[in-house]
Amino acid sequence: MKWSQTFIPTLKENPSDAEVDSHKLMIRSGMVRKLSAGLYTYLPLGTRILNKVINIIREEMDKSGAIELLMPALQPLTLIELSGRIDAFGDDLLRIKDRHKRDIALSPTHEEVITDLIKNEVSSYKQLPLIFYQIQTKFRDEARPRFGVLRSKEFLMKDAYSFDIDIDGLNNSYQKMYDTYCRIFDRCKLDYLAVEADSGAMGGDVSHEFMVPNENGEDVIVKCRSCDYGANIEKAESSPIESDDNLELWELKEVSTPRMTTIKEVSEFLGIESNKMVKTLIYTYDSKNVAVLVRGDHDVNESKLAKVISSDEITLADENTVVKLTNAPVGFAGPIGLKTQIIADQAVSILKNCVVGGNKADTHILNANQERDFKIDKVSDIRYVTDGDRCPKCNDVLDVSHGIELGHVFKLGTRYSDPLGAKFLDSNGKERPIIMGSYGIGVNRILAATIEKSHDSNGIIWPLPLAPYEVLIVSINIKDETIMNTATRIYDELCEKGIDTLLDDRDQRPGFKFKDADLIGIPIRITVGKRFKETGELEIKLRSKDEVLYAKPENIISEIRKLIDSLS
Repeated sequence: MKWSQTFIPTLKENPSDAEVDSHKLMIRSGMVRKLSAGLYTYLPLGTRILNKVINIIREEMDKSGAIELLMPALQPLTLIELSGRIDAFGDDLLRIKDRHKRDIALSPTHEEVITDLIKNEVSSYKQLPLIFYQIQTKFRDEARPRFGVLRSKEFLMKDAYSFDIDIDGLNNSYQKMYDTYCRIFDRCKLDYLAVEADSGAMGGDVSHEFMVPNENGEDVIVKCRSCDYGANIEKAESSPIESDDNLELWELKEVSTPRMTTIKEVSEFLGIESNKMVKTLIYTYDSKNVAVLVRGDHDVNESKLAKVISSDEITLADENTVVKLTNAPVGFAGPIGLKTQIIADQAVSILKNCVVGGNKADTHILNANQERDFKIDKVSDIRYVTDGDRCPKCNDVLDVSHGIELGHVFKLGTRYSDPLGAKFLDSNGKERPIIMGSYGIGVNRILAATIEKSHDSNGIIWPLPLAPYEVLIVSINIKDETIMNTATRIYDELCEKGIDTLLDDRDQRPGFKFKDADLIGIPIRITVGKRFKETGELEIKLRSKDEVLYAKPENIISEIRKLIDSLS
């Protein structure tokens, strides 16, 4: 392709509304343009890169034995009602009515649609196992779209679904997709982690996320310094904290803490570290109340708490409920004398002489101890892991960092086949629910994650498999017949050999062209300019390195082949 015949509108300045590097560089390099919040048009350069990713995904999915199909982007709302996920999606679910006043959703994902298809097409164990996949647009009405394509309202997803007769079959399908994802991300040259994850609104018992560690990521990763343990923050666990049983139990002491409702305020006022304090939070679920205790420097993990109490309908109690239950305004609740079920995190259960709310306005109590002063009904892991906690597998230190989620795999079991009635007849003629798995990749996110990890102050540094072109030829002076004829001849030769090449044939200054070359990040650059006129040599530069190589025109194909092999 010749630059003059395509459309690459580069910009010299960062867009004012871009917060992260990938967003800035995707705009500046002419990959995308923003239509409105969370909606982007992919320009020719961005489309080429997107198609490179899609081709890698399609090749590996096909190699795994998965079968490609394409489902509608619209689906009847009644399907999502059957699965019970309308509340789980909440306001993220984009809904419309057709001319017949029927409720339709713009699909955020396709579990219900594919299950409905299989329900009507599969009836016997002889038709299983099956894995279907598609590459399709998804929609979620993000309240605050940000970070460019990392959090948008419309995005491209590769989603796959497995159908098996039993759990052993599901385990095989799950491992097959897990291994396929590793091959996909390896081919994309991504430094990724596969970590245990919470299944969230998708349902199911087991899931893993594929994450690229990055400070701009919105997901939080917990990783052991020594062993292979890793999990997202919703799922992560830590070793139990050990108790100091030798501590003497001191007498209770009530202290005045006027208008001090936060751990920080009380800690500073009393001169006591927050890890010696206990937060008492009142939650409501299934028309019941429960008091939840966590250490002052910890936070409740509501996903874990929901599993402990076996309810998805869990919310913090309103102010009236807190006052009625504790006889105190919000901020002064404590476990002593509390007449409701009390669930405590393990870190609280081993505390001695801790500080708790006094269940009275402007009051806290020192030296509270469980058993002596209050009773815990259930002890469980109900908190988020923090930096410095210990690994549940090897007991080394856990680190907490941010990451970008690229893919997620789930063992769904019968989460969708039961409510939607997807069944099969087994070898004994008995009707049983189909066992399912679900596997997603955020295609757009691969582009953004790659840029976040691979760029410098001058622009993007594309790995060869994802680059829009493998080679960029820069003709320094298009009005110089010798230079331009040589550049064009080399361009034709490279194209003829199947090497994806862009020729910068614009009538622009050399500095302008070199800045654009660095900005768009094509891996190999050939310069036909002053040195060629003087010595007959072409300059070859890798975008990822500072050194410059030289080659005669007659050797350029073999030299470029070597470089491509080294970058592949």
